[in-house]
Amino acid sequence: MFADASGHAQENAEVNANRAIVDVDPFHDLKQELRLTWPKNRLVRFVFHGHSVPAGYFRTPVVRRFDSYPMLFHQEMCKRYPNAVIDVSITAIGGENSASGAKRFADDVLVLKPDVIFIDYCLNDRRIGVEEASKHWRSMIQQAREKKIPVVLLTPTPDSNEDITNPQSPLAAHAESVRKLGSEFNLPVVDSYAAFQRLVSDGAEVSTYLSQPNHPNRLGHQVVADAILKWFD
Repeated sequence: MFADASGHAQENAEVNANRAIVDVDPFHDLKQELRLTWPKNRLVRFVFHGHSVPAGYFRTPVVRRFDSYPMLFHQEMCKRYPNAVIDVSITAIGGENSASGAKRFADDVLVLKPDVIFIDYCLNDRRIGVEEASKHWRSMIQQAREKKIPVVLLTPTPDSNEDITNPQSPLAAHAESVRKLGSEFNLPVVDSYAAFQRLVSDGAEVSTYLSQPNHPNRLGHQVVADAILKWFD
């Protein structure tokens, strides 16, 4: 079951509100580059850094890379910008949290010289807590800033072991922490968690979007991909 028109309107309003905070359109110049044709165009690289979800794990140990949200994003971007040379690199590792991700950020992510970096670690960051996780997200954000590379932060996808309607749940706390980091550093936030909350409030079962309790299925990955793509309309 998908959100109705009012749900989409609310989601668009939230994206526009975040866009107003970070800039009128933080990717305006990049989208202009994506419209260039040969021989003026160049390779544009998006890097997705995080845990098992962007890595493409469905029902562990099965990996369905081409059904993951980074690849769904890649396919749609190629349709929107048919003359662009677009690369999507996934540096995500299953089971990892932001502490490990921050340690390898320079060697695995920055070395790729990306145009945009996406960070998604909240599900596994529950093991280290909001305060500790925030420290490592800050480290990655600051490392990227030193290289003048734009960063997009993602709030978590659901876990059916938690009540997504409970504002006091661990995932809700991590989602709010990511939103605060977005405001603090003036960064775009893809609020996946809010998108799934809207679906549930519209009557959907969260399990409809999951392949196992803590991994989305293809439908769930599409929800995240659609939320990212709103920044590249």
